[in-house]
Amino acid sequence: MKQLPIDNVLPELLDALARGGNAVLVAETGAGKTTRVPLALMEQKWLGSGKIIMLEPRRLAARSAAAFMAGELGEKVGERVGYRVRLDAKVGPRTVIEVVTEGVLTRMLQSDPALEGVAAVLFDEFHERHLHGDLGLALCLQAQSLLREDLRLLVMSATLDAAPVAEKLGQAPVIHSRGRTYPVETRYAPARHGGPVEAAVGQTLLHALREEEGDALVFLPGVAEIRRTARWLAQAGLPAGIRVAELHGSLPLDAQSSAIAPCADGERKIVLATSIAESSLTVQGVRIVVDSGLMRVSRFSPRTGLSRLETVPVSQASADQRRGRAGRLAPGVCYRLWTEEEHRHLPEQGRPEIMDADLSPLALELAIWGVRDPLELEWMTPPPKAAYDSALELLRRLLAVDEEGKATERGAGIARLGVHPRLGAMLGAFAANGAALRQACELAALLSERDLLGAERNVDMSLRLDALRSGSAGDMAAAQRVKAQAEHWRKLIEGMSGGGGGGERSSDSGTDGRASIGAMLAVAYPDRVAQRRPDGRYVLASGRGAVLPELQPLSRYSYLVVCEMDDAGPEGRIRLAAAIEQEELERWLPDYLVKEEAVEWDAGAGAVRSRKRLRLGALVLSESPLERPDPEKVADALIGGIRQKGLAALPLGKSALALLSRMRLMRFSGDAEWPDVSEEALLDTLEQWLKPHIYGIRSLSELGKLPMGQIISGMMNWKQSQELDEQVPTHIQVPSGSRIPVDYSDPASPVLAVRLQELFGLRETPRLVRGRLPVTLHLLSPSQRPVQVTQDLASFWEHAYFEVKKDLKGRYPKHYWPDNPYEATATNRAKPRT
Repeated sequence: MKQLPIDNVLPELLDALARGGNAVLVAETGAGKTTRVPLALMEQKWLGSGKIIMLEPRRLAARSAAAFMAGELGEKVGERVGYRVRLDAKVGPRTVIEVVTEGVLTRMLQSDPALEGVAAVLFDEFHERHLHGDLGLALCLQAQSLLREDLRLLVMSATLDAAPVAEKLGQAPVIHSRGRTYPVETRYAPARHGGPVEAAVGQTLLHALREEEGDALVFLPGVAEIRRTARWLAQAGLPAGIRVAELHGSLPLDAQSSAIAPCADGERKIVLATSIAESSLTVQGVRIVVDSGLMRVSRFSPRTGLSRLETVPVSQASADQRRGRAGRLAPGVCYRLWTEEEHRHLPEQGRPEIMDADLSPLALELAIWGVRDPLELEWMTPPPKAAYDSALELLRRLLAVDEEGKATERGAGIARLGVHPRLGAMLGAFAANGAALRQACELAALLSERDLLGAERNVDMSLRLDALRSGSAGDMAAAQRVKAQAEHWRKLIEGMSGGGGGGERSSDSGTDGRASIGAMLAVAYPDRVAQRRPDGRYVLASGRGAVLPELQPLSRYSYLVVCEMDDAGPEGRIRLAAAIEQEELERWLPDYLVKEEAVEWDAGAGAVRSRKRLRLGALVLSESPLERPDPEKVADALIGGIRQKGLAALPLGKSALALLSRMRLMRFSGDAEWPDVSEEALLDTLEQWLKPHIYGIRSLSELGKLPMGQIISGMMNWKQSQELDEQVPTHIQVPSGSRIPVDYSDPASPVLAVRLQELFGLRETPRLVRGRLPVTLHLLSPSQRPVQVTQDLASFWEHAYFEVKKDLKGRYPKHYWPDNPYEATATNRAKPRT
């Protein structure tokens, strides 16, 4: 083997692992860590008959690393070095080194938490912080702590902040290795803001090809930009002998391998790649890198339960990884389509996927592992609580975990399939019937792949299924991947014990091949069943609004199942959906349907409405009148309506209002034993004082027959009722003999409006509540007009009466106006009777 920079630190690394501990290896690009370290570990005594598992984030990197190491040993892949990736594996009885992708490691841990027969687990390119990588490390740390003290863990990366990782690994030693890269010149060639990325990339690329030698590697955010850039280059016209290759995760592995292979003599190539080419891969012949500075990430919203793709700037660490691709084999140049100033403001590291991902697959894995609280594990970055709680709620709806968060048999079956829990629920529900299972697998595979019809505006999933089966898909390579994945799942499910891979529901006993596409998708997306509203828009069972992008065949259906939509604005735009009939919802989603008797207040009608309803989340599937509603619920609904409207809803006549005012005065005067009959208190306690009297009443108009005075009086005991009449009487008898009503509308200042002549002979102001509160006297003229307001009658007689008398005597000369009001006879007539 030729000498590599990593060889200089291998003795230190091997010594650290030989002492039985963990380690962190930070090795720069080109050091050789991915292929040299596993081979060196094969020779260690502590390995014994155990295996080395090396985790790679991507399938192509896993296969390439295995092939290179096997070649170094002079063997074929599958002998002492093998790999396991999705839909492909090459291992044998002699295999010592297994290079696996992240989902494969999770399945290995779930089937054997102690990892018996495994001596070491290596986490390569850990800086990428993929969800399954973080999960795999957390599970391995717990397995090491509880079951396997002898298990060795090695975390490797080129651009890793090593200190936090070393701490999680028990203060593990950190070994640093320089890389073997050639000098790369960095040129900042900022693109015009707002212009298409393909034009900026294409122009920079054509210039670079004229000025520099070697092949070119172009980093773009996604497949759409790769395709547009390829078209731009074709239209611009490339020099002879230059071919364009694509490199992204949705390509078949043989096409990916072709993209990184060396060119034929006299040929140059341009590789248009996503972030897949950042690390672990050497694209042969590359001397030029053109970096758009963009990447596409999936961001999950716990609020809506939806994920959206966002195009974001790369981190400085990713930019350096990309730049290093130009110097793996010879000096190179990197064109960055941003400015040096913009580069200084890029984040140093990318966000861990666990911060932005849909956590339902992770939550299911933890439930199967036996973890109720994710904080039981040692995480590099703990799962965000809101996203994790949202994931658990989805798993409960899918019946994958119980109310306590424990995995069900159905959930365990879903996890074994290695598929998103939504799709796993669908596959499990139709596992018992071959024809239905085949279609369910096709739908699951279609939803796991890019849209086969690309720019097709019709969102109907049935078009995609027809295109898959007829061979008319626009992307035939994608269609082949979908077919392969569907067949893999079908065989896996049929091979599982009992034939019910997802844990078939008892309600699915009638499963047959006649289930529609919509029925199957409803099992996966029960919260995204959509009901059409009168204006043509839709509302989901989750309560979120949705809209079809334009008028199309699905617009005529009352119900849809939305399997893909965006998360923009208050109403998401539907991207993929299928039609479903109400009868199918009732058949296939019995566990999600709720039959309820709704007794509700109708504010518009001012009455209680009682209905029978069949609900699916926020959707009312059917509704009819409820003939015999629960009287208790009717009374409660009416109380709610009264509370909304206030006391004005009650038929409070003058006598009832006066009674309330008198009772308020008793409490206002400091007697805490008296009931609180303020408006706020009455509304708060309607259930106690009013509800017993409203049974049989359903509307505000019927409240008119209530004896409100009696009801309010019932709030007092007999003693309080007697005391009220004594201390706060409804009327006060004045010297003339008249009984004058007292106005208690202001409990702080009761008013007695009485003609002045009826008070002759009364020396002091009448007082209430054991003499503590004087009434406010409104002294009236013979024509009932106020001439004076006072709370001190004696002072009025002494100081103001004579001026008032002059005025009144002039206006009412026939009336009796004595000089001495103290000795005069009170009268309710013009003059006293003789």
